[in-house]
Amino acid sequence: MARLLLVAGLCALLDQALAIGQQACVAFEASTSRFPIVAKHKAAPVLVSADEWPGVQRAASDFVADIKEVTGARASLTNVTVSSSKFGKDSPIIIGTLGKSSLIESVINATGLDVSSIRGQWESFISREVQDPLPGVAKAYVIVGADKRGTIYGLYDHSEQFGVSPWYWWADVPTTKHSELYVESSGCSHGSPTVKYRGIFLNDEQPALQNWAAATFTNGTGAPHTGSPFNSQFYTKLFELLLRLKGNYLWPAMWSSAFGIDDPQNQFLADMYGIVMGTSHQEPMMRSTPVEFSVEYPNVGWDYTTNNETIKKYWMEGAQRAKDFESVYTVGMRGFGDLPLSESTNIALLEQVIKDQTDILKQVYGEDTDISTIPQIWTLQRVPDYVTLLWSDDNWGNIRRFPIESERNRTGGAGVYYHFDYVGDPRDYKWIATSQIEKVYEQMSLAVNTESTRLWVVNVGDLKPYEREIEFFLGYGWNATRWSPQNLDTFVTGWAQREFDLSDTKAAQVTDIVAKLTKFNARRKPELLNSTTYSLIDYREAENVVAAWEDLEKSSTAIYQSLSSTFKPSYYQLIHYPVLASSNIGKMLIYAGQNNLRASQARLSTNDLADRVGELFDNDFDLETDYHSLLNGKWVHMMDQTRLGYYYWQQPMVDSMPAVNRVQSRKQALAGVMRIVPEGTRGAWPGDNPFQCAQGYNCPPPSISLDNFSPITNAYFDIGAGGPTSFTFTATSNASWVKLSDTKGSISSKSPEQRVYVSVADWSQLKDGANSAQVTFKATAKGQPSMSVNAVVNAQKNSVSGGFKGFVEGSGVVSIEAAHAARNNSVNGVTWKELPGYGRTLSGVTPWPRTDQAFDVGSGPSLEYDFYNFNTKGGNLTVTVYVSPSLNAIGPDHPLRLAVQLDSQGAKTTQFIPDAQPGTLPAAWGGPDGFVANSIVPITNLWTNVNTGAHTLKLWMVEPTAVVQKIVIDAGGLRPSYLGPPESLRV
Repeated sequence: MARLLLVAGLCALLDQALAIGQQACVAFEASTSRFPIVAKHKAAPVLVSADEWPGVQRAASDFVADIKEVTGARASLTNVTVSSSKFGKDSPIIIGTLGKSSLIESVINATGLDVSSIRGQWESFISREVQDPLPGVAKAYVIVGADKRGTIYGLYDHSEQFGVSPWYWWADVPTTKHSELYVESSGCSHGSPTVKYRGIFLNDEQPALQNWAAATFTNGTGAPHTGSPFNSQFYTKLFELLLRLKGNYLWPAMWSSAFGIDDPQNQFLADMYGIVMGTSHQEPMMRSTPVEFSVEYPNVGWDYTTNNETIKKYWMEGAQRAKDFESVYTVGMRGFGDLPLSESTNIALLEQVIKDQTDILKQVYGEDTDISTIPQIWTLQRVPDYVTLLWSDDNWGNIRRFPIESERNRTGGAGVYYHFDYVGDPRDYKWIATSQIEKVYEQMSLAVNTESTRLWVVNVGDLKPYEREIEFFLGYGWNATRWSPQNLDTFVTGWAQREFDLSDTKAAQVTDIVAKLTKFNARRKPELLNSTTYSLIDYREAENVVAAWEDLEKSSTAIYQSLSSTFKPSYYQLIHYPVLASSNIGKMLIYAGQNNLRASQARLSTNDLADRVGELFDNDFDLETDYHSLLNGKWVHMMDQTRLGYYYWQQPMVDSMPAVNRVQSRKQALAGVMRIVPEGTRGAWPGDNPFQCAQGYNCPPPSISLDNFSPITNAYFDIGAGGPTSFTFTATSNASWVKLSDTKGSISSKSPEQRVYVSVADWSQLKDGANSAQVTFKATAKGQPSMSVNAVVNAQKNSVSGGFKGFVEGSGVVSIEAAHAARNNSVNGVTWKELPGYGRTLSGVTPWPRTDQAFDVGSGPSLEYDFYNFNTKGGNLTVTVYVSPSLNAIGPDHPLRLAVQLDSQGAKTTQFIPDAQPGTLPAAWGGPDGFVANSIVPITNLWTNVNTGAHTLKLWMVEPTAVVQKIVIDAGGLRPSYLGPPESLRV
């Protein structure tokens, strides 16, 4: 039994299917309140009016095929008219569209079916069991759409609940079988969607999508003028997918492609299927620019000041070609290759462009046509009120601007252009899914709140491997009311149950896998990772990242191995390959960093790490080959995208292995056979090393530090080989409170290092404050004199005053996840709400509900964090609040700000997103270590003369869209790292 998604507020029997985020009406067992679709191996006949939309008739054939796929029973599909048809005694399924289907109008007249809830509503549908709908027919189940797509969505909504995934072809998701199929007599329904136009943009389609399409649909021979492989065979597969996902809008592939001329059937079939066509922000008037213009006018410049008559003729031809089809016209003008027009191009000229384009539409559609009824978008200058303003994100999932309240009464409304894929500064990201659904929800919920709901389109690159994220984006646009921070994780749970027919337990495990996969990849895009992104020496950060990837691999592998062979290809595409390949690269780069570090420390293990990096580099290609070998090569080329070896923004022409070092394995290090490396340093003892001390020689002995309030309860020494000579070692201490994980060991070229952990056996044995002890490591090698290294163990014991509850400074730091506030204070119904899973570590918190309301400093909703400080920095505390990259999207008068207050001192307010010139981003935004590359924005304030003891840090909401992830208070011990120190102990 396929159990899909339990949605809050929906009660269902165990034999019912539940669709993802929508009302359920399908079941698999008989009941007096249910209509039989298939019972006792017999399927109800399906009737469609002969005068129905061709697209509905085509979707009805899919509906019949879906019933057979689920049950094995073949339902008849008949085009009928009421006056000339004999219906028999079977109870049929009747499908039709209001105002189009004469059959449906007859049923309404005969039964009194109330369709007032959908009549005149965009893309709405209802379904019901009705009595005596047609002559001689006792009962029937009707699926009625308010318009063409409303009917189509009604059909596909039922198909999904039957058990047919929208991704049955595009991700090879098997259909769960059932012998019988029923629908509730009360049926399903859906009103007008939240967003009117909901679509995707195929972009950056080389090398993966284009090469795959050529191999799959054209046998390597593309369109005559462009060589494009994107013909009607490709697009009809995509049209059906979009409709099954409740999408209705498409920007077609554009690089080396031209939708209107690559295949003459493309536009006709899009309209017949029910897909509204548009063109991207750089392609005005339904023309694929620059490709089409270069084909038709090869010697004419794209310059409206000198060649406007040619360009107007070109636009006229595009409008004439699109006139008979449902389209959304992009208006305005950009330069070739998505470049801005020249600096000399002024707003007056752009306004003339809009006027001329309006005149063209009047000529094509007729002078009597109300031009405001023709859908048009522009990004963004001064345009007529009826033109939809399409606001873009920053290409990294952070929307630049939303309409302010005074802009929301425009008849054209507003929309959003979003990105799951991008080519450009500071780095391309085209290879694998790196967008968190939690982030998409957070940003698009702002779009809903600001009524930016006329049109949503998301750049999906090659389409795969963004399947899950595409479905959420379109589904959220279909019905935004279904999702909230409280139930957002159930989207993936339901998706996993639908796609892989999993139990509740395993579906929850998949939800966790997906959450971690996208979190890890969103911390920093794989294309931006390098060998030192994660600290190699502090907070065990790099090692913890490796361990997290390995745990994720194990979890995904366990699910994969539990699946039947029919489900494995889809799971591999949708989850397992992204996990294995992302983990492979994440570990490879960290091992490369550890290799380079060990080389500087004269450690023989350098070579083992070099070998491991090479193995992982080869494995990257092996995983790609496995993907391309699925199902006899169905998806060959789809993972061609390079991802290793970026050295500037553009993709490298070939994957290259990260640089590694090797040490001479047959030669002993100058300092002797044994290398001692304490945790938290790049130095190594004995011998000289610039990281031992500033002078680089005659440095103090190695040391480690322990703290009774540190979340890391021990520290370690690595004992390693300094060459080919084997040795044994002992570790002894001069203090009884020092606990060693090992007191002896053997080191050889086959086992070149061993880690010895040091902890405090009993903190009660120590005095308050600083304590010190010594550990001696002694090496014995055959034929060589013994060597010893003395190391210092420093242990800091602190005490907290009785009755304190909160976070405690450990090792000179207080680290707090933003969701772990002691108090959350609401004002005017606005409070701080956790977005579980969002961000780089645990989660994010943001003001909720979504509102335009801003507050004066100290008057808004606040979060309070209690902490205890031991004054290890002479009374100075540096407080860093880590917030998500967001832009000043609610207007220039409301730049993003947050106020931070310590105890009763005055609050410090920071505008954490700097101002930028219109159309640009702040300087700190870009670059390989800017805000978006690091996926974080730090807000730092210094507080002086802070006494030892209990304190309260308070965060004040000022503007409504800030998302806070983490707070780090440096009391003198903060070490550099990418993710910050682990959360402090809380008492």
